[in-house]
Amino acid sequence: MPKLPVIKDRELIHVLHKLGFFEHPERGTSHLVFKHPDGRRTTVARHTGKDIPRGTLRAILRDMNISTEEFVNFLKE
Repeated sequence: MPKLPVIKDRELIHVLHKLGFFEHPERGTSHLVFKHPDGRRTTVARHTGKDIPRGTLRAILRDMNISTEEFVNFLKE
């Protein structure tokens, strides 16, 4: 199993869009809520320029219901 990479929020949002997640509109918040047509949802903190901690990224992957390997493959595309 590949090691979980350290990435920025921008990269994670790009992968979420590739996987079919869309932003659910929220006002006045530093967090973005993403929903998938099949009902999955996850929240991403919007802190431009900062790395997402590995534990937080692991929780987001659990919400997305994908493995680390799948995530790394989508990140490389």
